[in-house]
Amino acid sequence: MREKIWCLFFVGVGVGDLIQGGMKTLMASEDVLYQALLDRDGRYEGRAFVCVKTTGIFCRLTCTARKPKRENCLFSDSIGDCLERGFRPCLRCKPMQPMGTPEPVVEVLTRALFQDDERRWREEDIVSMGFDPSTVRRAFKRHYGISFLEMARMTRLKRGVERLTQGGKVIDAQLEAGFDSASGFRTAFAKIMGVSPSQLSSGGTLRADWISTPIGPMIAVSSSSRLQLLEFAERKGLPNELKRLMTIHQTTVGLGRFEPTEQITDELKAYYEGRSFVFKTPLELHGSAFTKSVWEELLKIPPGETRSYAGIANMLGNPLAVRAVARANGANQIAIVVPCHRVIGSDGSLTGYAGGLWRKDWLIGHERKGRMKDEG
Repeated sequence: MREKIWCLFFVGVGVGDLIQGGMKTLMASEDVLYQALLDRDGRYEGRAFVCVKTTGIFCRLTCTARKPKRENCLFSDSIGDCLERGFRPCLRCKPMQPMGTPEPVVEVLTRALFQDDERRWREEDIVSMGFDPSTVRRAFKRHYGISFLEMARMTRLKRGVERLTQGGKVIDAQLEAGFDSASGFRTAFAKIMGVSPSQLSSGGTLRADWISTPIGPMIAVSSSSRLQLLEFAERKGLPNELKRLMTIHQTTVGLGRFEPTEQITDELKAYYEGRSFVFKTPLELHGSAFTKSVWEELLKIPPGETRSYAGIANMLGNPLAVRAVARANGANQIAIVVPCHRVIGSDGSLTGYAGGLWRKDWLIGHERKGRMKDEG
């Protein structure tokens, strides 16, 4: 088995697409998978493939090619199985690319953005690079959940947050972030933080700061002793989560860092680089007794493995609590560290993730790749 896996790895197969020892993905029925193929359902991305008898190729279920008839389809839960059956990878959907690999236009523009993060990107800049703005917008929405120009504004906003963290004035932060108007800066800031810049000050018993990661910026909030929140910056529920924290602690959130934020920044760097999947930053979890019991089960899931909502309900001794488990999973405020991304549907499908299904897919694949290295 190990020789087979390494063979596939060296020909370019994403490790997250492989069957791990003792971790064979639960497959949905073929009728369900055929409907998913017709719907281009992204929930099965990386966990189910269709082999087309009439063409001899295999595809992702999200492939945009013309759909084959039901009787011409074979379904598999691994790329290795498709190859063993003699099917070739589709040239359109490229199923052998690693999970989470962005489209070329996304990769090019993301690299350009990070190389020139002070630039005030406009549609004319996209056109000058030879890309169609509407195509770019759709590609970034698929991969990141936000447009390229929104990402560029968020990247500029990071510089403004850094200036405020250093004790700078709001007007200085606005200019540092490259916003022409004060109202535009306030609106962009409030969209993420839930309050205007003037309502946040440096210091305070809770402090928020920005952490850059390869799959998007994150906001970390810490007290002097524990990490309170860690979320991707564009998550829609982030402002409400910050308000809830302020209510719980009866204080406002200031800008800056305590030791837990420094520690989680270092641990996230090691995580994304694949050097370590262990987090030791002290956490403070806010939730009901049941919700906390679900989070404790999440913390027991090893990197590179997944569980179903039903499986967690069974572990808690309450098999009827599947929906309650799903709600608790979605209420998690400390992304990646409390690994709600490791919970999938009972049929092996990806299910809702506030950070975006593409991120969930990427994180699971990244962790499986790390597991393979450890076992290799």
